Amino acid sequence: MMDPACLDAADPLASFREQFHLPEGTIYLDGNSLGPLPKATQERMTEVIDSEWGEGLISSWNAADWINAPRRIGDKIATIIGANHGEVIACDSTSVNIFKALAAALDCNPDRGIILSEGGNFPTDLYMGQGLARLSPRAEMRVVDYDDLESAIDESVAVVLVTQVHYKTGRMRDMAAFTAKAHAAGALVVWDLSHSTGAVPLDLDGAGADFAIGCGYKYLNGGPGAPAFIYAAKRHHAAIEPILSGWFGHRAPFAFTDEYEAAGGIEQFLAGTPPILGLAALECGVDLMLEADMADIRAKSLSLSRLFMERMEPLADRHGFELVSPRKDEERGSQVSYRHEHAYPICQAMIARDVIGDFRAPDIWRCGFTPLYLSHADVARAVDILNDVMESGAWDAPEFHQRNAVT
Repeated sequence: MMDPACLDAADPLASFREQFHLPEGTIYLDGNSLGPLPKATQERMTEVIDSEWGEGLISSWNAADWINAPRRIGDKIATIIGANHGEVIACDSTSVNIFKALAAALDCNPDRGIILSEGGNFPTDLYMGQGLARLSPRAEMRVVDYDDLESAIDESVAVVLVTQVHYKTGRMRDMAAFTAKAHAAGALVVWDLSHSTGAVPLDLDGAGADFAIGCGYKYLNGGPGAPAFIYAAKRHHAAIEPILSGWFGHRAPFAFTDEYEAAGGIEQFLAGTPPILGLAALECGVDLMLEADMADIRAKSLSLSRLFMERMEPLADRHGFELVSPRKDEERGSQVSYRHEHAYPICQAMIARDVIGDFRAPDIWRCGFTPLYLSHADVARAVDILNDVMESGAWDAPEFHQRNAVT
């Protein structure tokens, strides 16, 4: 059996916990949904609001380099995801960036029109694909089962929209192998890295990736609603005609011309004025992530999740929890999920005991293992608390069955 104390004593990431604001006694297993607040972010936001905005006013677009924040932060994210500088830009939301990436992929594959994705993908991925298909006369959305996605890539498919780490199960795809399969069939790939970035080692350029999008508020700890990012391999830049042609994606936005001319590089994916406060918070989270070694992050993530599954096994057998995440390390991201018919009230009862995971309809209790601030002792204690919640029947209290607007 794994020993939490020994594992924590040898943890090279242990000191990072002090860089986060976390309520005393809280075991936070929801960093795969919203990362906690880095202490540096509090200081940086005060600086941006009081000094750069409060005193510098509009001059801070130049003096504080606000104008270059999307590209500067994008280049930092590029380091995390294995991309080159000039291939990533921080902007908009994941939903908007999915739309932009799919449209760009269609530009790059003009003789085909099928957008292929998987049933059970995160809903916004499917919704944005469906919306683009309604707008484009040649585009059509095709959805197949998760396990049939690779075999469904044929000569009609222009682009495959695929999530690397599944949001419910944590099941992880092999990016390089999948991309090679798509390319062999003449299709491009848009990767959703929302549950990968900052959690698992990535090498987009090494995998031959075409396009990708990712989230800023999960493992990057950029704050609620943080700007997302979009990746486009440089080899595709020249073929793209941006569908969301906002003024910040113009070749010379402050020339104020009537006709749109796209910027030449990754900046063409910008649309409106960048959200400076959100970008400032995101940059703090990204900078903190860059201080850690991704190999250490992945090793600890796997150790935490293995310990969790080991401790959960006897409890799961007694109380009807079904593991839906892969047991094999190479097939699992940084979360572990269980199915239970009473997953919602169980999740709420755990939150009342300061163990914060989350619920995904209809019956999934989901726990994220974020190595920068979680310890093995936290994981062991979380399972002990769950055991008490189940043995005592505390989960069945009426208040825990009341559905919140956000689950």
